[in-house]
Amino acid sequence: MLTTKQGLTGLTALALLAVTAPAMAQVKAGDQEVSAYAGEMFGDDVTDKDLSGKTPKLDDEFTYGIRYAYSFTDRWALELSLGETPTAVTDLPTKDIDLDLTTLDVNAVYQFDLGSRWVPYVTAGAGYAIADLDKPIVGTINGTPVSITDDDGYTLNAGAGVKFYANDHFSVRAEARYRYVDSVLQDVGSSLSTVETTLGAAWKF
Repeated sequence: MLTTKQGLTGLTALALLAVTAPAMAQVKAGDQEVSAYAGEMFGDDVTDKDLSGKTPKLDDEFTYGIRYAYSFTDRWALELSLGETPTAVTDLPTKDIDLDLTTLDVNAVYQFDLGSRWVPYVTAGAGYAIADLDKPIVGTINGTPVSITDDDGYTLNAGAGVKFYANDHFSVRAEARYRYVDSVLQDVGSSLSTVETTLGAAWKF
């Protein structure tokens, strides 16, 4: 009869074999992949001027999205992403105001072939950011009353990550990405420098 100790030993051996075995799922030209991700976006100042003596900020918040990638070669891929961050503008003279940030990106991805199930990669691209502010932000700038609304603009991003292929089709993915956003507020909005850290799951076909 199989003992608990023997069972744990067997599971450990299988796990080690999965990690050290030759890759069965290397990236190839013509591969397509769909993935979903979730993680954290770390915010930044959203205005270039103080509002009623404070500098409004984009709150650190949960972010999520979907991606589609097509590999043109064994190393290079093009990836399309749609992301959503339900965040808020904080440090206001009034209560925090919700702001939904939607990003659409087109990225080039370079994948490193290590001859194993682990595939590190780097990525960079550009896109469009759409901000949806729940209501105008009101206050004073240099003694003048203002009412600030949301704005859209271009975004740039660059990052690095790693995929682990559990089999020929399924992989998990960890990534850190820097993002520049032109502006999310009209007139007094400043550019944003944010960082996104995410985990995801992908299906290759």
